[in-house]
Amino acid sequence: MNEKEFLQAYDITKYDRPSVTADMAVFSIQDKYIDDITEKPDIRKLPDKKLNILLIKRAGHPFQGKYALPGGFCKKGESVYETARRELHEETGVNYGYLNLFDVFSDTGRDPRGWIISNGFLALIDSEKYRVHAGSDAWEANWFEIDYTCKYENESKIHEIVFKKREQEDSGEREQLFLRGIEQIIYLEQGKKIEWKVEQSEFAFDHGEIILKALLKLKERVEYYGDLVFELLPEYFTLTELQKTYEAILGRKLLVANFRRKIAEMVSETDKMVEGAGHRPAQLFQARKQGVRPQRSN
Repeated sequence: MNEKEFLQAYDITKYDRPSVTADMAVFSIQDKYIDDITEKPDIRKLPDKKLNILLIKRAGHPFQGKYALPGGFCKKGESVYETARRELHEETGVNYGYLNLFDVFSDTGRDPRGWIISNGFLALIDSEKYRVHAGSDAWEANWFEIDYTCKYENESKIHEIVFKKREQEDSGEREQLFLRGIEQIIYLEQGKKIEWKVEQSEFAFDHGEIILKALLKLKERVEYYGDLVFELLPEYFTLTELQKTYEAILGRKLLVANFRRKIAEMVSETDKMVEGAGHRPAQLFQARKQGVRPQRSN
């Protein structure tokens, strides 16, 4: 039997096949939300920045009313990247932007509907350009601010994240979600491995785990490949805005002198200045055109 004859006789239906989805952790940088409406921002300085993630509230079963990541099933003839790009456009209107596969989630029982494998994508957008809207399977889509902390217990890292909805409810309180995950080193005869356990999550499916790993991947890539930050910024920005964006992702303050020395080769000066600001006009910069931004997915 030659290959052509083999393929004609091959019966793929003899094997169980999973359904495949693309789920996206969509991050943006936005000005810190002011809870107290009586609190007025200081116009003499730039507002603090916060890392945000886009979440949708599910309209149907399973996990009706729970929050999840935007995403959906692959259609016939569609690659997972094409699925992710289509779903991103449906939820945010974004036709382009940073979109990168960072992990695959295939644990048995992760979805009560059956054998479903999820491809986790990291997506970064400038939220000022796009107005998010809920897809057909969601009640609503909202940005949530991220407050992340990490502590160590023996050989384990304890990751805790509080998600705060940007809009207040009628009660005057902001909706909050909580996620707690453990990253533990397990020693085996053949070496050691990292075991993950999401101990507490208010999200649908295993999206708590996907969110946690996406956030840590973003922090790691910004720490070692700082140019990724430019995907979250407009074309023109001040150095202070750039630094505040780094700080919002990394979760720590940076020394101005050290920071500007680090990013000096990554930005270019322009002849533009900030207009209409209450503080002293600042010069605007842009990312260098060569070798700065990571390659976008098609």
